[in-house]
Amino acid sequence: MVNIPKIIALFLLLYSSHAIAGENIILMRHAIAPGTGDPAHFQIDDCETQRNLSAEGIAQAQEIGKALRAKGLRPTRILTSPWCRCIDTAEALDLGAYEIHYGLASFYEGHVDRDKTLAYLREELARIEEDELVLFVTHQVVIQALTGIYVKSGGYLIEDSTRF
Repeated sequence: MVNIPKIIALFLLLYSSHAIAGENIILMRHAIAPGTGDPAHFQIDDCETQRNLSAEGIAQAQEIGKALRAKGLRPTRILTSPWCRCIDTAEALDLGAYEIHYGLASFYEGHVDRDKTLAYLREELARIEEDELVLFVTHQVVIQALTGIYVKSGGYLIEDSTRF
C-alpha cells in the first residue's frame, strides 16, 4: 500500500527550496567520526585531542552537501558546534560560510553545561525568520535533547524553528 502523505512529503523535499512550508532549519549530526565521546585529554581548541571525522566521514559530508544542493536546500546561514568534527562536516558540505555557535556544543561528557547550551540554542532558534533556512551542524545529544529523535552520523532533520 502506498502512503500518499509520504509521497507528497518526498516530492516537496526533493523539489522545493524548503522541504515543507514553515520548515526553516536543518538539524544535522556531524558526519562519521568513529567511536563515542572524546578522549580523556580533550581540549576544545585542539583537534588532535578530539574524535574526528574519518575519511569515510569526510566523503559522507561531501555527498550530503551535494544531495542538499541537488534538492535545492541552500541554507541562508550555517551554524556549527565548536567541535572539530562538526566544523569539518560544515566545511566538507561545501554549502557556504559557517559560524561557530556554542548552543550546538556537545554536553555528552559534561564538557559544557546542558541547560545553558540548550537555552543558548533556543535563543538562536527564536531569532530565525520564517523565510530563512538555517543549517545547524551539531551532535546527537543536542538533536535528541531538542527533538527527542536519535539521528545517525550525517543524518539530519528538517524542522520548524518555532517548534522549540
